Amino acid sequence: MPDTAATLALPAAFEQAAKALLGPKGWHTDADLCEAAATPWRGTYSGRTPAVAMPASTQEASELIKLCNAHHVAITPQGGNTGLVDAGTPHGEITLNLRRMQAVRDTDPFNNSLTIEAGAPLVNAQQAADDADRLFPLSLGSQGTATIGGLISTNAGGVAVLRYGMMRDLILGLEVVLPNGEIWDGLSGLRKNNTGYDLKHLFAGAEGTLGIITAATLKLFPKVQRASSWISCESPDDIIKLLALVRKHAGDTVTSFEMIPANAIDMVCQEMPDTRDPNPSELPWRVLCEISMTREDHARALLESALEEAFEIGLAADAVIAESLSQANAFWAIRESIPLCKRAFGTSINHDVSVPVSRIPDFLIASEAAVKTIAPEAEIVAFGHVGDGNLHYSACEPADVETPSLGSKAKAIVEAVHACAMQHDGSISAEHGVGRLKRDELAAIRPKAATEAMIAIKRALDPNGILNPGRVISAD
Repeated sequence: MPDTAATLALPAAFEQAAKALLGPKGWHTDADLCEAAATPWRGTYSGRTPAVAMPASTQEASELIKLCNAHHVAITPQGGNTGLVDAGTPHGEITLNLRRMQAVRDTDPFNNSLTIEAGAPLVNAQQAADDADRLFPLSLGSQGTATIGGLISTNAGGVAVLRYGMMRDLILGLEVVLPNGEIWDGLSGLRKNNTGYDLKHLFAGAEGTLGIITAATLKLFPKVQRASSWISCESPDDIIKLLALVRKHAGDTVTSFEMIPANAIDMVCQEMPDTRDPNPSELPWRVLCEISMTREDHARALLESALEEAFEIGLAADAVIAESLSQANAFWAIRESIPLCKRAFGTSINHDVSVPVSRIPDFLIASEAAVKTIAPEAEIVAFGHVGDGNLHYSACEPADVETPSLGSKAKAIVEAVHACAMQHDGSISAEHGVGRLKRDELAAIRPKAATEAMIAIKRALDPNGILNPGRVISAD
Protein backbone atom coordinates (compact mmCIF):
# COMPACT_ATOMS: atom_id res chain seq x y z
CA MET A 1 0.00 0.00 0.00
CA PRO A 2 1.36 3.48 -0.87
CA ASP A 3 2.72 5.63 1.93
CA THR A 4 0.59 8.75 1.46
CA ALA A 5 2.92 10.81 3.61
CA ALA A 6 5.66 10.12 1.11
CA THR A 7 3.45 10.50 -1.97
CA LEU A 8 4.13 14.24 -2.06
CA ALA A 9 7.46 13.36 -3.71
CA LEU A 10 6.04 11.85 -6.90
CA PRO A 11 8.19 9.43 -8.93
CA ALA A 12 9.70 11.39 -11.80
CA ALA A 13 8.68 8.76 -14.36
CA PHE A 14 5.09 8.83 -13.11
CA GLU A 15 4.85 12.62 -13.23
CA GLN A 16 6.32 12.78 -16.71
CA ALA A 17 3.86 10.14 -17.96
CA ALA A 18 0.88 11.83 -16.24
CA LYS A 19 1.77 15.18 -17.83
CA ALA A 20 2.02 13.57 -21.24
CA LEU A 21 -1.29 11.76 -20.77
CA LEU A 22 -3.42 14.62 -19.43
CA GLY A 23 -1.74 17.66 -20.99
CA PRO A 24 -1.60 21.16 -19.49
CA LYS A 25 -5.36 21.30 -18.92
CA GLY A 26 -5.37 18.00 -17.06
CA TRP A 27 -2.25 18.01 -14.89
CA HIS A 28 -1.76 20.79 -12.34
CA THR A 29 0.88 21.36 -9.69
CA ASP A 30 0.12 25.05 -9.12
CA ALA A 31 0.44 25.76 -5.39
CA ASP A 32 -2.81 27.74 -5.13
CA LEU A 33 -4.84 25.08 -6.92
CA CYS A 34 -3.32 22.31 -4.82
CA GLU A 35 -4.04 24.25 -1.63
CA ALA A 36 -7.66 24.80 -2.68
CA ALA A 37 -8.06 21.07 -3.40
CA ALA A 38 -6.65 20.26 0.05
CA THR A 39 -8.97 22.66 1.90
CA PRO A 40 -12.62 21.58 2.33
CA TRP A 41 -15.33 24.23 2.32
CA ARG A 42 -15.89 24.26 6.06
CA GLY A 43 -12.20 24.86 6.72
CA THR A 44 -12.09 22.89 9.97
CA TYR A 45 -9.14 20.79 8.77
CA SER A 46 -6.83 20.73 5.79
CA GLY A 47 -4.67 18.29 3.86
CA ARG A 48 -2.00 18.44 1.19
CA THR A 49 -1.61 17.23 -2.36
CA PRO A 50 1.28 17.31 -4.83
CA ALA A 51 -0.92 17.55 -7.92
CA VAL A 52 -4.48 17.79 -9.20
CA ALA A 53 -5.36 15.50 -12.11
CA MET A 54 -8.32 16.43 -14.31
CA PRO A 55 -8.95 13.81 -16.99
CA ALA A 56 -11.24 14.85 -19.84
CA SER A 57 -12.64 11.39 -20.53
CA THR A 58 -13.23 7.99 -19.02
CA GLN A 59 -10.37 6.62 -21.12
CA GLU A 60 -7.95 9.24 -19.73
CA ALA A 61 -9.10 8.39 -16.19
CA SER A 62 -8.49 4.72 -16.93
CA GLU A 63 -4.96 5.35 -18.22
CA LEU A 64 -4.20 7.53 -15.20
CA ILE A 65 -5.31 4.82 -12.78
CA LYS A 66 -3.10 2.30 -14.60
CA LEU A 67 -0.15 4.70 -14.19
CA CYS A 68 -0.90 5.13 -10.48
CA ASN A 69 -1.00 1.38 -10.03
CA ALA A 70 2.27 0.87 -11.85
CA HIS A 71 4.03 3.48 -9.70
CA HIS A 72 2.07 2.86 -6.46
CA VAL A 73 0.82 6.44 -6.35
CA ALA A 74 -2.28 6.95 -4.20
CA ILE A 75 -5.30 8.95 -5.37
CA THR A 76 -8.05 10.87 -3.60
CA PRO A 77 -11.11 11.34 -5.84
CA GLN A 78 -12.78 14.68 -5.21
CA GLY A 79 -16.09 16.06 -6.42
CA GLY A 80 -17.23 19.53 -5.41
CA ASN A 81 -15.19 19.46 -2.19
CA THR A 82 -18.37 19.89 -0.13
CA GLY A 83 -17.94 16.78 2.05
CA LEU A 84 -18.01 16.86 5.82
CA VAL A 85 -16.17 13.73 6.97
CA ASP A 86 -12.69 14.12 5.48
CA ALA A 87 -13.29 11.66 2.66
CA GLY A 88 -12.41 13.85 -0.32
CA THR A 89 -9.58 15.87 1.20
CA PRO A 90 -6.16 14.61 0.07
CA HIS A 91 -3.57 13.80 2.73
CA GLY A 92 -0.51 13.32 0.53
CA GLU A 93 -2.33 11.60 -2.35
CA ILE A 94 -2.75 13.20 -5.75
CA THR A 95 -6.22 14.65 -6.22
CA LEU A 96 -8.44 13.32 -9.00
CA ASN A 97 -11.09 15.83 -10.09
CA LEU A 98 -13.57 15.13 -12.88
CA ARG A 99 -14.75 18.71 -13.42
CA ARG A 100 -13.82 18.45 -17.12
CA MET A 101 -16.31 15.59 -17.48
CA GLN A 102 -19.77 17.18 -17.32
CA ALA A 103 -21.51 16.03 -20.48
CA VAL A 104 -25.12 14.90 -20.60
CA ARG A 105 -24.70 11.78 -22.69
CA ASP A 106 -28.34 10.83 -23.09
CA THR A 107 -31.82 11.85 -21.99
CA ASP A 108 -34.68 9.40 -22.45
CA PRO A 109 -37.95 10.91 -21.21
CA PHE A 110 -39.99 7.86 -22.20
CA ASN A 111 -37.72 5.62 -20.15
CA ASN A 112 -37.48 8.32 -17.48
CA SER A 113 -33.70 8.15 -17.45
CA LEU A 114 -30.73 10.47 -17.82
CA THR A 115 -27.07 9.57 -18.42
CA ILE A 116 -24.63 12.21 -17.24
CA GLU A 117 -20.91 12.37 -16.50
CA ALA A 118 -19.70 12.36 -12.93
CA GLY A 119 -18.07 15.79 -12.90
CA ALA A 120 -21.35 17.59 -13.54
CA PRO A 121 -22.79 19.50 -10.60
CA LEU A 122 -26.20 18.41 -9.37
CA VAL A 123 -27.90 21.48 -10.85
CA ASN A 124 -26.88 20.29 -14.33
CA ALA A 125 -28.76 17.03 -13.83
CA GLN A 126 -31.76 18.91 -12.48
CA GLN A 127 -31.73 21.25 -15.50
CA ALA A 128 -31.30 18.43 -18.00
CA ALA A 129 -34.28 16.68 -16.47
CA ASP A 130 -36.30 19.89 -16.53
CA ASP A 131 -35.43 20.42 -20.21
CA ALA A 132 -36.94 16.99 -20.89
CA ASP A 133 -40.09 17.90 -18.90
CA ARG A 134 -39.02 15.55 -16.15
CA LEU A 135 -37.77 15.80 -12.57
CA PHE A 136 -34.54 14.65 -10.97
CA PRO A 137 -35.59 14.90 -7.32
CA LEU A 138 -32.33 15.01 -5.35
CA SER A 139 -32.13 18.40 -3.67
CA LEU A 140 -29.67 19.76 -1.11
CA GLY A 141 -28.00 22.99 -0.09
CA SER A 142 -24.76 22.44 -2.02
CA GLN A 143 -26.42 21.44 -5.30
CA GLY A 144 -24.61 24.15 -7.27
CA THR A 145 -21.24 22.68 -6.29
CA ALA A 146 -21.69 19.02 -5.33
CA THR A 147 -21.05 16.71 -8.28
CA ILE A 148 -22.91 13.64 -9.48
CA GLY A 149 -19.89 11.41 -8.84
CA GLY A 150 -19.40 12.75 -5.34
CA LEU A 151 -23.08 12.45 -4.50
CA ILE A 152 -23.13 8.81 -5.58
CA SER A 153 -19.84 8.04 -3.84
CA THR A 154 -21.20 9.41 -0.56
CA ASN A 155 -24.77 8.15 -1.10
CA ALA A 156 -26.11 11.65 -0.47
CA GLY A 157 -29.49 12.21 1.13
CA GLY A 158 -31.03 15.67 0.97
CA VAL A 159 -34.52 16.94 1.70
CA ALA A 160 -36.64 14.58 -0.44
CA VAL A 161 -35.51 11.17 0.87
CA LEU A 162 -38.92 10.65 2.44
CA ARG A 163 -40.46 10.25 -1.02
CA TYR A 164 -37.63 9.44 -3.43
CA GLY A 165 -34.96 7.75 -1.31
CA MET A 166 -31.20 8.27 -1.02
CA MET A 167 -28.89 8.79 -3.99
CA ARG A 168 -28.34 5.04 -4.42
CA ASP A 169 -32.11 4.70 -4.92
CA LEU A 170 -31.93 7.11 -7.87
CA ILE A 171 -29.27 5.16 -9.81
CA LEU A 172 -30.05 2.85 -12.72
CA GLY A 173 -26.48 2.24 -13.87
CA LEU A 174 -22.87 3.34 -13.50
CA GLU A 175 -19.66 3.60 -15.47
CA VAL A 176 -16.68 2.99 -13.19
CA VAL A 177 -12.92 2.89 -13.60
CA LEU A 178 -11.78 0.01 -11.40
CA PRO A 179 -8.59 0.17 -9.30
CA ASN A 180 -6.65 -1.75 -11.97
CA GLY A 181 -7.69 0.76 -14.62
CA GLU A 182 -10.27 -1.43 -16.33
CA ILE A 183 -13.55 0.25 -17.24
CA TRP A 184 -16.80 -1.32 -16.09
CA ASP A 185 -19.57 -0.09 -18.38
CA GLY A 186 -22.64 -0.67 -16.28
CA LEU A 187 -24.64 2.21 -17.76
CA SER A 188 -28.16 0.96 -18.28
CA GLY A 189 -31.66 2.33 -18.19
CA LEU A 190 -33.10 -1.01 -17.11
CA ARG A 191 -35.17 -1.24 -13.96
CA LYS A 192 -35.20 -5.04 -14.12
CA ASN A 193 -31.86 -6.71 -14.74
CA ASN A 194 -31.57 -9.64 -12.36
CA THR A 195 -28.31 -11.13 -13.70
CA GLY A 196 -26.05 -11.45 -10.68
CA TYR A 197 -24.43 -9.11 -8.19
CA ASP A 198 -25.81 -5.58 -8.48
CA LEU A 199 -22.41 -3.93 -8.73
CA LYS A 200 -23.65 -0.34 -8.85
CA HIS A 201 -24.57 -0.54 -5.18
CA LEU A 202 -21.03 -1.62 -4.34
CA PHE A 203 -19.71 1.75 -5.51
CA ALA A 204 -22.54 3.92 -4.16
CA GLY A 205 -21.47 5.02 -0.71
CA ALA A 206 -17.94 3.60 -1.06
CA GLU A 207 -16.43 7.11 -1.03
CA GLY A 208 -14.08 6.41 -3.93
CA THR A 209 -12.33 3.51 -2.21
CA LEU A 210 -13.40 0.84 -4.71
CA GLY A 211 -13.50 2.64 -8.04
CA ILE A 212 -13.80 5.99 -9.82
CA ILE A 213 -17.36 6.72 -10.95
CA THR A 214 -17.16 8.49 -14.31
CA ALA A 215 -20.81 8.51 -15.41
CA ALA A 216 -24.24 7.46 -14.20
CA THR A 217 -27.66 6.67 -15.57
CA LEU A 218 -30.18 8.24 -13.21
CA LYS A 219 -33.90 7.83 -12.65
CA LEU A 220 -36.20 10.64 -13.71
CA PHE A 221 -39.75 11.27 -12.55
CA PRO A 222 -42.80 13.20 -13.76
CA LYS A 223 -42.70 16.88 -12.92
CA VAL A 224 -44.68 17.83 -9.84
CA GLN A 225 -46.26 20.90 -8.29
CA ARG A 226 -45.64 21.54 -4.63
CA ALA A 227 -47.70 22.76 -1.73
CA SER A 228 -45.48 24.01 1.11
CA SER A 229 -46.39 24.91 4.65
CA TRP A 230 -44.59 26.47 7.62
CA ILE A 231 -46.12 25.05 10.79
CA SER A 232 -45.70 25.98 14.46
CA CYS A 233 -45.59 23.10 16.95
CA GLU A 234 -45.19 22.63 20.69
CA SER A 235 -42.91 19.59 20.87
CA PRO A 236 -41.01 16.92 18.94
CA ASP A 237 -43.63 14.42 20.06
CA ASP A 238 -46.34 16.51 18.38
CA ILE A 239 -44.17 16.78 15.26
CA ILE A 240 -43.84 12.99 14.94
CA LYS A 241 -47.59 12.59 15.33
CA LEU A 242 -48.13 15.39 12.80
CA LEU A 243 -45.97 13.54 10.27
CA ALA A 244 -48.11 10.43 10.67
CA LEU A 245 -51.27 12.52 10.29
CA VAL A 246 -50.06 14.26 7.12
CA ARG A 247 -49.08 10.91 5.62
CA LYS A 248 -52.52 9.54 6.51
CA HIS A 249 -54.02 12.28 4.36
CA ALA A 250 -51.41 12.49 1.60
CA GLY A 251 -49.65 9.12 1.59
CA ASP A 252 -46.32 9.02 -0.22
CA THR A 253 -46.91 12.42 -1.82
CA VAL A 254 -45.33 13.89 1.33
CA THR A 255 -41.97 14.86 -0.15
CA SER A 256 -40.27 16.72 2.69
CA PHE A 257 -40.91 17.08 6.40
CA GLU A 258 -38.23 19.20 8.07
CA MET A 259 -38.04 19.93 11.79
CA ILE A 260 -36.58 23.33 12.73
CA PRO A 261 -36.09 24.71 16.26
CA ALA A 262 -36.92 28.34 16.97
CA ASN A 263 -33.35 29.04 18.13
CA ALA A 264 -32.05 28.04 14.68
CA ILE A 265 -34.42 30.55 13.08
CA ASP A 266 -33.16 33.21 15.51
CA MET A 267 -29.59 32.45 14.41
CA VAL A 268 -30.50 32.83 10.75
CA CYS A 269 -32.38 36.08 11.33
CA GLN A 270 -29.49 37.56 13.29
CA GLU A 271 -26.95 36.61 10.65
CA MET A 272 -29.19 37.54 7.70
CA PRO A 273 -31.10 40.70 8.70
CA ASP A 274 -33.44 40.59 5.69
CA THR A 275 -34.74 37.18 6.79
CA ARG A 276 -37.72 36.72 9.07
CA ASP A 277 -39.77 33.89 10.49
CA PRO A 278 -42.57 33.36 7.91
CA ASN A 279 -45.10 32.95 10.73
CA PRO A 280 -43.72 34.26 14.05
CA SER A 281 -44.69 32.26 17.11
CA GLU A 282 -43.64 31.79 20.72
CA LEU A 283 -43.66 28.03 20.23
CA PRO A 284 -40.24 26.31 20.18
CA TRP A 285 -40.56 24.29 16.96
CA ARG A 286 -41.41 24.74 13.28
CA VAL A 287 -42.07 22.20 10.56
CA LEU A 288 -41.47 22.79 6.87
CA CYS A 289 -43.80 20.34 5.17
CA GLU A 290 -44.07 19.83 1.43
CA ILE A 291 -46.52 17.72 -0.56
CA SER A 292 -45.98 17.25 -4.29
CA MET A 293 -48.37 16.05 -6.97
CA THR A 294 -48.87 16.64 -10.66
CA ARG A 295 -51.55 19.23 -9.83
CA GLU A 296 -50.90 21.96 -7.28
CA ASP A 297 -54.57 22.32 -6.32
CA HIS A 298 -54.70 18.64 -5.39
CA ALA A 299 -51.54 18.94 -3.28
CA ARG A 300 -52.82 22.05 -1.55
CA ALA A 301 -56.19 20.43 -0.82
CA LEU A 302 -54.49 17.47 0.86
CA LEU A 303 -52.25 19.76 2.88
CA GLU A 304 -55.18 21.93 4.00
CA SER A 305 -57.15 18.84 5.00
CA ALA A 306 -54.26 17.50 7.07
CA LEU A 307 -53.65 20.85 8.77
CA GLU A 308 -57.32 21.26 9.60
CA GLU A 309 -57.32 17.97 11.48
CA ALA A 310 -53.98 18.84 13.12
CA PHE A 311 -55.46 22.06 14.48
CA GLU A 312 -58.54 20.22 15.75
CA ILE A 313 -56.54 17.67 17.76
CA GLY A 314 -53.85 20.07 18.93
CA LEU A 315 -50.81 18.82 16.98
CA ALA A 316 -50.24 22.21 15.35
CA ALA A 317 -50.94 25.67 16.71
CA ASP A 318 -50.64 27.72 13.54
CA ALA A 319 -49.49 27.42 9.95
CA VAL A 320 -49.05 29.34 6.74
CA ILE A 321 -49.23 27.78 3.27
CA ALA A 322 -47.04 29.32 0.59
CA GLU A 323 -49.07 31.28 -1.94
CA SER A 324 -46.28 31.39 -4.51
CA LEU A 325 -43.06 29.70 -5.49
CA SER A 326 -41.09 32.65 -4.14
CA GLN A 327 -42.74 32.29 -0.74
CA ALA A 328 -42.01 28.56 -0.70
CA ASN A 329 -38.40 29.32 -1.63
CA ALA A 330 -38.25 31.76 1.27
CA PHE A 331 -39.26 28.93 3.62
CA TRP A 332 -36.46 26.78 2.22
CA ALA A 333 -33.93 29.61 2.33
CA ILE A 334 -34.24 29.66 6.12
CA ARG A 335 -33.84 25.91 6.38
CA GLU A 336 -30.83 25.79 4.06
CA SER A 337 -29.13 28.74 5.79
CA ILE A 338 -28.93 27.09 9.20
CA PRO A 339 -25.60 25.25 8.62
CA LEU A 340 -23.96 28.42 7.30
CA CYS A 341 -25.28 30.70 10.02
CA LYS A 342 -24.11 28.41 12.82
CA ARG A 343 -20.55 29.21 11.80
CA ALA A 344 -21.02 32.86 12.75
CA PHE A 345 -21.77 31.91 16.35
CA GLY A 346 -18.40 30.48 17.23
CA THR A 347 -17.74 26.84 18.01
CA SER A 348 -20.37 24.28 17.12
CA ILE A 349 -19.91 20.55 17.64
CA ASN A 350 -21.81 18.98 14.76
CA HIS A 351 -23.30 15.52 14.33
CA ASP A 352 -25.11 13.71 11.52
CA VAL A 353 -27.19 11.05 13.26
CA SER A 354 -30.32 9.08 12.57
CA VAL A 355 -32.75 7.19 14.75
CA PRO A 356 -36.11 5.56 14.01
CA VAL A 357 -38.66 8.33 13.52
CA SER A 358 -40.66 7.13 16.52
CA ARG A 359 -37.64 7.55 18.80
CA ILE A 360 -36.70 11.11 17.87
CA PRO A 361 -38.40 12.73 20.90
CA ASP A 362 -36.70 10.38 23.38
CA PHE A 363 -33.34 10.82 21.64
CA LEU A 364 -33.59 14.60 21.86
CA ILE A 365 -34.32 14.48 25.58
CA ALA A 366 -31.56 11.98 26.34
CA SER A 367 -28.90 13.63 24.18
CA GLU A 368 -29.54 17.11 25.56
CA ALA A 369 -29.25 15.79 29.11
CA ALA A 370 -25.97 14.06 28.20
CA VAL A 371 -24.52 17.16 26.53
CA LYS A 372 -25.58 19.47 29.36
CA THR A 373 -23.81 17.20 31.84
CA ILE A 374 -20.58 17.83 29.94
CA ALA A 375 -21.21 21.44 28.89
CA PRO A 376 -24.05 23.18 30.73
CA GLU A 377 -23.42 26.31 28.67
CA ALA A 378 -24.07 24.60 25.32
CA GLU A 379 -27.02 25.64 23.22
CA ILE A 380 -28.56 22.70 21.35
CA VAL A 381 -29.57 23.24 17.73
CA ALA A 382 -31.20 20.08 16.37
CA PHE A 383 -32.82 20.25 12.95
CA GLY A 384 -33.21 18.05 9.93
CA HIS A 385 -35.11 15.52 7.92
CA VAL A 386 -37.46 14.20 10.55
CA GLY A 387 -39.40 12.29 7.89
CA ASP A 388 -36.48 9.86 7.52
CA GLY A 389 -35.12 10.10 11.07
CA ASN A 390 -32.01 12.12 10.16
CA LEU A 391 -31.07 14.92 12.56
CA HIS A 392 -28.27 17.44 12.20
CA TYR A 393 -27.49 17.86 15.86
CA SER A 394 -25.20 20.64 17.08
CA ALA A 395 -23.97 21.79 20.46
CA CYS A 396 -23.25 25.48 19.92
CA GLU A 397 -21.35 28.12 21.83
CA PRO A 398 -23.78 30.69 23.30
CA ALA A 399 -23.90 33.87 21.20
CA ASP A 400 -22.90 36.12 24.10
CA VAL A 401 -20.05 33.97 25.45
CA GLU A 402 -16.87 35.86 26.37
CA THR A 403 -14.55 32.88 26.73
CA PRO A 404 -15.27 29.99 24.31
CA SER A 405 -15.19 26.61 26.04
CA LEU A 406 -16.86 24.01 23.84
CA GLY A 407 -13.77 23.25 21.78
CA SER A 408 -12.02 21.62 24.71
CA LYS A 409 -15.10 19.46 25.34
CA ALA A 410 -15.71 18.41 21.73
CA LYS A 411 -14.54 14.80 22.04
CA ALA A 412 -16.71 14.13 25.08
CA ILE A 413 -19.74 15.77 23.47
CA VAL A 414 -19.37 13.75 20.26
CA GLU A 415 -19.03 10.52 22.21
CA ALA A 416 -22.11 11.35 24.29
CA VAL A 417 -24.32 12.22 21.30
CA HIS A 418 -23.19 9.19 19.33
CA ALA A 419 -23.77 6.94 22.33
CA CYS A 420 -27.31 8.28 22.61
CA ALA A 421 -27.92 7.62 18.92
CA MET A 422 -26.77 4.02 19.26
CA GLN A 423 -28.81 3.53 22.44
CA HIS A 424 -31.87 4.58 20.44
CA ASP A 425 -31.18 2.04 17.66
CA GLY A 426 -29.68 4.69 15.41
CA SER A 427 -26.61 5.49 13.35
CA ILE A 428 -23.76 7.96 13.86
CA SER A 429 -23.61 8.67 10.11
CA ALA A 430 -26.96 9.22 8.45
CA GLU A 431 -26.04 10.87 5.15
CA HIS A 432 -22.60 12.52 5.36
CA GLY A 433 -20.59 9.30 5.16
CA VAL A 434 -17.57 7.92 7.01
CA GLY A 435 -14.34 9.28 5.53
CA ARG A 436 -11.48 9.50 7.97
CA LEU A 437 -13.52 11.34 10.57
CA LYS A 438 -15.74 8.44 11.65
CA ARG A 439 -13.70 5.48 10.36
CA ASP A 440 -12.23 4.31 13.66
CA GLU A 441 -15.32 4.99 15.73
CA LEU A 442 -17.47 2.97 13.34
CA ALA A 443 -14.93 0.14 13.32
CA ALA A 444 -15.43 -0.13 17.07
CA ILE A 445 -19.23 -0.33 16.93
CA ARG A 446 -19.94 -1.93 13.55
CA PRO A 447 -20.47 -5.72 13.60
CA LYS A 448 -17.12 -7.43 13.14
CA ALA A 449 -18.42 -9.50 10.25
CA ALA A 450 -19.41 -6.35 8.37
CA THR A 451 -15.98 -4.76 8.78
CA GLU A 452 -14.22 -7.96 7.72
CA ALA A 453 -16.41 -8.21 4.61
CA MET A 454 -15.61 -4.60 3.70
CA ILE A 455 -11.89 -5.18 4.12
CA ALA A 456 -12.08 -8.32 1.97
CA ILE A 457 -13.85 -6.43 -0.82
CA LYS A 458 -11.36 -3.56 -0.66
CA ARG A 459 -8.34 -5.89 -0.81
CA ALA A 460 -9.84 -7.90 -3.65
CA LEU A 461 -10.60 -4.90 -5.85
CA ASP A 462 -7.70 -2.65 -4.82
CA PRO A 463 -4.80 -4.88 -3.76
CA ASN A 464 -2.30 -2.03 -4.07
CA GLY A 465 -4.47 0.25 -1.92
CA ILE A 466 -4.21 3.24 -4.25
CA LEU A 467 -7.83 4.46 -4.14
CA ASN A 468 -8.60 6.85 -1.30
CA PRO A 469 -6.59 4.90 1.29
CA GLY A 470 -7.60 5.25 4.93
CA ARG A 471 -11.20 6.23 4.23
CA VAL A 472 -14.24 4.20 5.37
CA ILE A 473 -12.07 1.33 6.67
CA SER A 474 -8.46 0.62 7.55
CA ALA A 475 -7.40 -2.15 5.18
CA ASP A 476 -3.67 -2.16 6.03
